Amino acid sequence: MAGGLPAAGVLTLVGGLAAFVVAVYVLVVVGGGALLGRTGPPSAVLSIAATAVVALAIEPVQTRLERLAARRWAAGPSPEEALRRFRTATDGCFPTEELPGRIARTLAQATGAAQAQVWLDVRGRPALAAAWPAPTVPAVATAPQVLEIGSAGERLGEVQLHRPADRVPSPVEERLIAALAGQAGLALRGARLRAELGARRQELQARAEELRASRHRLVTTQDDERRRLERDVHDGAQQHLVALAVNLRLASALARGDPVRAAELLERQAGAAEDAVDTLRTLSRGIYPAVLTDRGLPAALAAAAATSPLPVQVCAEGVGRYPAAVEAALYFAAVEALQNAAKHSGARSVQVRVAADPQAVTVTVTDDGRGFDPAQAAGAGLANMRDRLDAVGGDLALDSAPGRGARILAAAPVADVGGA
Repeated sequence: MAGGLPAAGVLTLVGGLAAFVVAVYVLVVVGGGALLGRTGPPSAVLSIAATAVVALAIEPVQTRLERLAARRWAAGPSPEEALRRFRTATDGCFPTEELPGRIARTLAQATGAAQAQVWLDVRGRPALAAAWPAPTVPAVATAPQVLEIGSAGERLGEVQLHRPADRVPSPVEERLIAALAGQAGLALRGARLRAELGARRQELQARAEELRASRHRLVTTQDDERRRLERDVHDGAQQHLVALAVNLRLASALARGDPVRAAELLERQAGAAEDAVDTLRTLSRGIYPAVLTDRGLPAALAAAAATSPLPVQVCAEGVGRYPAAVEAALYFAAVEALQNAAKHSGARSVQVRVAADPQAVTVTVTDDGRGFDPAQAAGAGLANMRDRLDAVGGDLALDSAPGRGARILAAAPVADVGGA
């Protein structure tokens, strides 16, 4: 009945109830008998009337006595004072981010809880918004009392009250807690919205950091590729072309004095020119496959599969032509996946599936190898795949586990189906 009060408070409550019963009996039975002129034994009718008065008035008297005892003996404020403080804490005069903390503090002080925690449902998951005192306070032995917080039929979260193991809330405190929980719903709607916006902001910040890192890797890769291309041109095609130019100038000089030797020299330059063309063609194929430009993604992947040391099956469904950047990103991601399967998977066969719909085109590379743990997957190859797909707004997904092969899915949105 009065578990929320200390011993002195319980004694006050019991003494008050006893005094009330005695007072009613004296007033009704003794006083009424005196008014009626009775001097003998108490009237049975008056005794019944006194019992009825006690039965009807005992509950409101008990409630009033509990409040008085709580005000006198309990550490927390009275229910009226707690409600007033709560309204002050949530009246909109404070920043939204401070509301959960103020609510937790007011509930803890009003109910005598060792700790009050405010949890908000943020994007479908519970998130601790505030705790008072701080969460470093040791946990109490009993399970917390949980109060659901809602507004307009929508659940917003819950309040958890952690009490000492020997303290049970009184009926007055229970009604107080219910009233405070009802008022908290109106105040916490804005706090939950702020928490959801904060979570979304953190996600966007993480995504922005990832994109910045991706762009940095792309720039670094492009610089490295440019330097490699410069070396290849210098050491290969450029040497052929320089030699060709020198020999042509020599043949021009010999034409006047030794036409026969000049003719022989010119004849040899036809082969030198063909060698230069072959070198340039090989170099250009290493940069960007001509079949991808001429015939599209399925044909380019089929050509890449033909050079794989593993048996590779390529199938395409409803695939047309797409922006060049999209086709290139998907092509190089698939080629990287094929190379990884050949080098590391121990697979017997690989399947490449190309599919498209009006929103996106996907390339799935599946092997029957030893598999891997996606959480441990790292390396320049995967980073390059992700960077290429990030550049066109695409995504890379890894589905594998040790012992069951691997499935790598590269997807990219298509803004202009049919465009090149």
